[in-house]
Amino acid sequence: MSGGAAGGRDPGLQPERTRLAWRRTTLSGTVAAVLAVRTALRTGTVTGFVVCAVCCALWLVFLRLAQRRIHTLSAADRRPPAALAPRHAAAAVLCTAAMAVGAAVLVL
Repeated sequence: MSGGAAGGRDPGLQPERTRLAWRRTTLSGTVAAVLAVRTALRTGTVTGFVVCAVCCALWLVFLRLAQRRIHTLSAADRRPPAALAPRHAAAAVLCTAAMAVGAAVLVL
């Protein structure tokens, strides 16, 4: 087995796994946003609707970031994909964390 560990590695697997991870995270955010809408409609409070609107806006921002990253990973067929920009990574983390806080506020 000449060529070392990198010789047997398929360069297409890592971007595919990363694309799937972005899609899973987007699906989780979608579920959180739908549950936020459901909770806001059940409680009927102004605070619930404001938190729901913020969660939905954060979900839309995260959806845009995820679609951009998925597109970048799909476009990189045989070449390595470009690294995720630190500001995009920070925005994705902040959206996810803020949606989690918003969901916790709606539950309590």
